Amino acid sequence: MTEMGIYLSTPKTEKFSEDGENDRVRYGLSSMQGWRATMEDAHAAYPDLDGSTSFFGVYDGHGGKVVAKFCANYLHQQALKNEAYAAGQIGTSLQKAFLRMDEMMRGQRGWRELAALGDKINRFTGMIEGLIWSPRGADSNDKNDDWAFEEGPHSDFAGPTAGSTACVAVIQNNKLVVANAGDSRCVLSRKGQAFNLSRDHKPELDAEKERILKAGGFIHAGRVNGSLNLARAIGDVEFKQNKFLPAEKQIVTASPDITTVDLCEDDDFIVLACDGVWDCMSSQQVVDYVHEQLISETKLSAVCERVLDRCLAPSTATGEGCDNMTMILVQFKKPTQMITVPIEKLSLPSDSASGALSLGDNDLKPEEVESK
Repeated sequence: MTEMGIYLSTPKTEKFSEDGENDRVRYGLSSMQGWRATMEDAHAAYPDLDGSTSFFGVYDGHGGKVVAKFCANYLHQQALKNEAYAAGQIGTSLQKAFLRMDEMMRGQRGWRELAALGDKINRFTGMIEGLIWSPRGADSNDKNDDWAFEEGPHSDFAGPTAGSTACVAVIQNNKLVVANAGDSRCVLSRKGQAFNLSRDHKPELDAEKERILKAGGFIHAGRVNGSLNLARAIGDVEFKQNKFLPAEKQIVTASPDITTVDLCEDDDFIVLACDGVWDCMSSQQVVDYVHEQLISETKLSAVCERVLDRCLAPSTATGEGCDNMTMILVQFKKPTQMITVPIEKLSLPSDSASGALSLGDNDLKPEEVESK
């Protein structure tokens, strides 16, 4: 279903690409606007988040780019600042950082930060894309941190109507922790086999549907309240208005699934990408294609660029291959001390919306949570 103005007459195929490495990982990334009228994806790549930790994230925005950009600027910082991170609880610190994004985007300070990130002002209404101007007052339980409460005309700002997925991977020593909210995806290649380390949060999934209905929402034509085709996202304030429920029980929640993996000698690389890629290629197809490319290509961003070009549709007739696309490829450098974990131990978050899970909790086969 193509609406007027969503697609360009010819795709924007210019790419933003980047490569980097340290003694633990090599990475390459690429992003492309494609057929879409605007670029609403954002990403973050910090191979040296601190002395022993790397952070990578993809953020696929909707209803504007402001929330994706906000996450790219702040989510990794919040994960690092959290006391759980200092205690070695990476999963908990990521979960708190995801929920903290919604808190930080409220009030006068949130409004000001988002306004600075948005660059489209509708000349008829004077509204900044993706923002509500005068919402009902929201309880802003501001913590005492550097994000101080600000007085101002927007101190009642409930948060943005725009939203974003977030799929992030943190690598620390031989631990890989993936946090995901939405339908971006992280895939691990272990001995050439694709393992989904996140689940695409579509409204039809049992756990998602149950939460949506309990919070007073509904699903129509595969969309939450007939409009959003995601069950979890950062932002999207209109789906988070139930005053009697905590953040993780709202119709749409920013609360991520957490998956923890013990990395071993058999692990080749991970791919983080938004659904613009996964709508066109399965997890295993991407893993196979990357392996094939790595035989002759040493520049990881070039491999990502080829995946994006391969996914780009020749026309907007079907809608598949017409989305913004972002992909990050992270290759592990292999220290000899890594222990081997048997492949059948790999598993994914269960259908429950509960917190952190380590691999081995379930016996899940590769790619079992493919969205298709």
